[in-house]
Amino acid sequence: MDFGDILNQWEGGQKKQPAKKQAQVSHKKANAPTKEEKEASRQGYSWEQIMEQDRKKQMNPMDIWLNRHGTVDKDKITEEAERKEKFSNIDYLRSMKPEATIDLHQLTREEAWAKLKNFVDDCYRRNFKKIMIIHGKGIHSASSDPVLGPMVRMFIETDKRLGTSGHPDRNHGGNGATWVIIRDEPKK
Repeated sequence: MDFGDILNQWEGGQKKQPAKKQAQVSHKKANAPTKEEKEASRQGYSWEQIMEQDRKKQMNPMDIWLNRHGTVDKDKITEEAERKEKFSNIDYLRSMKPEATIDLHQLTREEAWAKLKNFVDDCYRRNFKKIMIIHGKGIHSASSDPVLGPMVRMFIETDKRLGTSGHPDRNHGGNGATWVIIRDEPKK
């Protein structure tokens, strides 16, 4: 039996079967272009040309491996470790210039507290490391005791984001100013 005989038998078998109910047909155009094909034709390419170009591209095996397993930036890790070591050295922090300064002169205790809170919030958000708070020595206070100096000290002690503090040398404010180190992560 050759191929022609097989075809004849098959066609004969097809005619003998009763007609089946036809499936519903979609009313979409049979070869309507897809979204990708429309975009390709808009750019002057056929979808087939784009697919052929994609097939011709071969990824570098190294890129495949790196995409799958990721990379480690050793330089970034080293820089971060050096930065942490530098900022853990108290002598370095004391010698570092403040990155922001606030002056609380002429404010009441409540006004100074609110202004200081906003200032520290902003400095923490901007990742500053050292700030300077100028509060004065209390020479012009109505009572004999200074008001702002102890308030600043209490604020520093209650805010968990603030760490080591101290007074600068006499040329930069002495006891009338306080520098504060902002922690990377708040103390728990």
